[in-house]
Amino acid sequence: MKKILLLAAAACLFGTGAVAQETKATTKNDTVKFTVIKENPITSIKDQNQSGTCWAFSSLAFFESELLRMGKGTHDLCESFVVYHTMIDRARASVRLHGDISFSQGGSFYDVVYCMKNYGMVPQEAMAAPGSLYGDTLFNHNELDAVAGAYVRAIAKGNFSKLSPCWINGLYGIYDSYVGELPKEFKKDGKTYTPKSYMESLGLNPDDYVSLTSFTHHPFYTRFIIEVPDNWMWETVYNVPLEEMMAVVDNAMANNYSIEWSTDVSEKGFDRIKAIGIIPETDIDGMEGTEAEKWGKLSAAEKEAALYKFDKPVKEKKITQ
Repeated sequence: MKKILLLAAAACLFGTGAVAQETKATTKNDTVKFTVIKENPITSIKDQNQSGTCWAFSSLAFFESELLRMGKGTHDLCESFVVYHTMIDRARASVRLHGDISFSQGGSFYDVVYCMKNYGMVPQEAMAAPGSLYGDTLFNHNELDAVAGAYVRAIAKGNFSKLSPCWINGLYGIYDSYVGELPKEFKKDGKTYTPKSYMESLGLNPDDYVSLTSFTHHPFYTRFIIEVPDNWMWETVYNVPLEEMMAVVDNAMANNYSIEWSTDVSEKGFDRIKAIGIIPETDIDGMEGTEAEKWGKLSAAEKEAALYKFDKPVKEKKITQ
């Protein structure tokens, strides 16, 4: 079977459809600008707003790009459908293991693959509009996370000699209230679909995709379960040397495939507003005398502010294995 290579590295996800390089800034503020080298088709950017479900947004964006590549047209696949199904099954797993599996908003690319294989897919319009059920205009899962999390913890950590079959119905009620009821049937372009028949109509085969990573605590060219709490299904990834992983990125992009990139965006160096990530060179190596002298006089806070200002291109570290 032909495999389409996909990257997965950690817990929180974001997707991209183009490779770019820095070029000389042209604005008064010397803002970083990019020159497009290769751009593959993508759908419109969706706003996850106040929800920790970047994995759902980026993974579905990846599959929407795949549909464009395959000549299937523009689709807007439903994040709420994926979140509902995977969180219900995640709650079952958490209860079964007495709360020792993470029940939180974070997830992985495989959550979407799992949903597609087991429950199908629906377009955005098949479920309630984001935020509409609680008077918002976009996703806001803060209250949902607090309510559902407390509910699942009460069941998972409760000192019950036997659980009734009713607890799951209460969780369905929570998700029905916040993200909308799951559709059994819906109409799209004049045709009636179920979630599974709609998934079949898309022509996507979730088994055509493989996750790659590059870690040194497991042997290269082997599969391992990536050890992060959001990998609640214990999905395996294939481990390769860093240079080979990046070669896959270049090759995929060159051949019109998009990339699903999974990473931790909580570290310094990632700016959500400007949508740019850098790892600046913090050493004074390569600095001229005056520049190095000025840098050496800065406090730690001043150095950090200068490094992560994001107002112009900076020297970045060369990342090795």
